[in-house]
Amino acid sequence: MALAVAAVCSSTLVAPDIAAARAQPSPSPSPSSSSSPRQTVPRLDWSPCKPGSPYDCATAQVPLDHAAPAGRTIDLAVVRRKAGDPAKRIGTLFVNPGGPGGPGTVQVPQNYDSFPKELRERFDIVSWDPRGIGNSTAVNCFDTPEQAQAWGAGKPVGFPVGAKERTTWIDAYEDLGRRCEKRDPDLLRHVSTADTAQDLDLLRQAVGERQLNYLGVSYGTILGATYANLFPDKVRAMVLDSNIDPLAWTNDASPSEPRTTTFLRMGSDRTAAATLGKFLELCGSAPTTRCAFSAGSPQATRDKFDQLMRRLREHPVGPWTYARTVADTVSSLYIVRPGWTDLAARLQQLWQGRVPEGPQYPPPPPVANPNPYLGEEQAAAVWCADSPNPRDPAVYDGLAEASARRAGDAGRYWTWSGEPCATWPARSANRYEGPWNKPTAHPVLVVGTTYDPSTPHSDAQAMAQELADARLLTNDGYGHTALFNNASTCINTYESRYFVDGTLPPAGTTCRPDRQPFS
Repeated sequence: MALAVAAVCSSTLVAPDIAAARAQPSPSPSPSSSSSPRQTVPRLDWSPCKPGSPYDCATAQVPLDHAAPAGRTIDLAVVRRKAGDPAKRIGTLFVNPGGPGGPGTVQVPQNYDSFPKELRERFDIVSWDPRGIGNSTAVNCFDTPEQAQAWGAGKPVGFPVGAKERTTWIDAYEDLGRRCEKRDPDLLRHVSTADTAQDLDLLRQAVGERQLNYLGVSYGTILGATYANLFPDKVRAMVLDSNIDPLAWTNDASPSEPRTTTFLRMGSDRTAAATLGKFLELCGSAPTTRCAFSAGSPQATRDKFDQLMRRLREHPVGPWTYARTVADTVSSLYIVRPGWTDLAARLQQLWQGRVPEGPQYPPPPPVANPNPYLGEEQAAAVWCADSPNPRDPAVYDGLAEASARRAGDAGRYWTWSGEPCATWPARSANRYEGPWNKPTAHPVLVVGTTYDPSTPHSDAQAMAQELADARLLTNDGYGHTALFNNASTCINTYESRYFVDGTLPPAGTTCRPDRQPFS
């Protein structure tokens, strides 16, 4: 669900233990228009992902280029958890967990228990690894996992600090682009959000749904908005949680060179700074038994954090540099529990000059392949080819310092997160640039959190305004995504009612989390 974070894991394309035969396509009219080439609906041969698993897996074959469906095909790994109460089943709910680069076959089973009980009982929950990602036909620019790990180890962690590190960072991502272009240039041009939206409509038809039920979080919101405008008559119910402003994504479809990055257009730097400010305020208002980094008051705790950042710039604690600590801080603000408490503990250990001990979370449940290769190039392939960013690496230092003046340390993190796009070699062959206001068959529910370190509440407001028929539901809380990471019975209740019978919350509704941080 993180927008700019990807892990380097073991390399694989389609997992060998996905017990599903390849799809056998059957003819079907194109869903988009009568003049489009005839598409084929993939056949999903479901079988248990592993013996005794409650999850079913399948592999769908879809065209690499939807404009040329008779050409090369690629595989999509799909996962399903059947409705818990078949007698009350309504249909299928498709879920995209974010990214870009989020493998739905891993992340949705990990977060399955976070879905409201009524949705788990009344819908088959289905997700997939989007094209280019994870267990699907994936963008993988290295011959071995060891090569990928060596590449990652050769660049600064978090973001570059100083001229030498900037050169190393820029050279590393330029090298990554060259590697990717050599491996599969055609795939790089066909992993756009519009490509994936067309895949989603084929999957909708494959499970026999007349209209789509969809939950998209983070990047999944721009995917949902794209689907809603490509296939407006196919929307039954759509929840978009933690939104990207569509005009920020497309640079307002301006043909000129963008002056700033996607993340800065979105306001990721400002919302991360505001969320960090609330973290330090609430931590400083709590005793050290609840927030280990507390200095006894909000201002003293803010001063302590600033002092720690200055100290780390001169004197890292083992591998914990200033940039690594800033990146860890922003990423750890996504999940309130246990993220905020664990972050406070790490910051306190750094304050004491000790190398932090990492949080010990339980391993994810083994569903299909729980550890697909998720190299950074997968997120970059979608983001950089689809959303405009400055093409001159030399401008990013100035952008980072300008962002730092308004957003502090988080500004440098979010600015440099977009720099890999400066030298990315591909542009999407099938890029959707709007309009965003095509009337949908049913209204869309947009959810935005007030203190989100990645996607600001203002982007949710923009999404609700730009779609033709949408209702904004505000989560007056903290963290990235209201559903998966930061429980609110109020949010869950409104989302459940909407998915079940289409009932929207009253205009202007605001919910709050069930528990406050450090309470």
